[in-house]
Amino acid sequence: MASKMFDLTGKVAVVTGGNGGIGLGMAQGLADAGASIVIAARNEAKSKAALDDLHGRGAKAVSVTTDVTDEAGVDKLFAAVQAQFGRLDILVNNAGTNIRGAPQNLTAGDWHKVIDTNLTSAFLCSQAAHSQMKAAGGGKIINIGSMMSIFGSSYAAAYAASKGGIVQLTKSLAVAWATDDIQVNAVLPGWIDTDLTRGARQQVKELHDNVLRRTPAKRWGEISDMSGVAVFLASPASDFVTGAAIAVDGGYSSLG
Repeated sequence: MASKMFDLTGKVAVVTGGNGGIGLGMAQGLADAGASIVIAARNEAKSKAALDDLHGRGAKAVSVTTDVTDEAGVDKLFAAVQAQFGRLDILVNNAGTNIRGAPQNLTAGDWHKVIDTNLTSAFLCSQAAHSQMKAAGGGKIINIGSMMSIFGSSYAAAYAASKGGIVQLTKSLAVAWATDDIQVNAVLPGWIDTDLTRGARQQVKELHDNVLRRTPAKRWGEISDMSGVAVFLASPASDFVTGAAIAVDGGYSSLG
């Protein structure tokens, strides 16, 4: 019973931004549980390295080089999924970026780049996935938020706005598509050791020490820490969980 509850054999998962960081950690977990993986990203060389990793785990995995902020790029992605696999069961909306700086210094271009990459892409991909999941009899959508879905940030206003929006988008889609047997949930990662957060440590003074001081687990998260929650939210184990925002943060958000 327990093994079937978390078994993803025969399922097909799309992971946007799945060629590194949190997205790759989730793709690894889904692959280990038996899912076939479609990585959607812009960096072809990075995607090849991720595919090598997934193939080394025995997974069936392909990549689609596309821009998920663009409707034509999204159409290309989901057409490729149907052509290759004929179905879609799981979508992880992980594509993300950040532009750091005081809010008064952000340009409109900075704002739109972050919002489009982090939030608009999740809407476009979810919208495109809906009909395919409904045809398959249901599905699972996992949106990637952040601790900044909860807390403000003096140096990442656009990022925080986009991640707050992810939680509300998640709830809205969960309510709209519940009768289609599509569960939509958000994951709010804490401070995970990725290329993005390594850049933040270079730009934001004392970030490393502050994270360790505030995180009860007293460490940065690893991308492997994201695998389990991905499997849970993609599997039958979470069939009555929808509209939730689950923190995976070593206790960071539990402190007052």
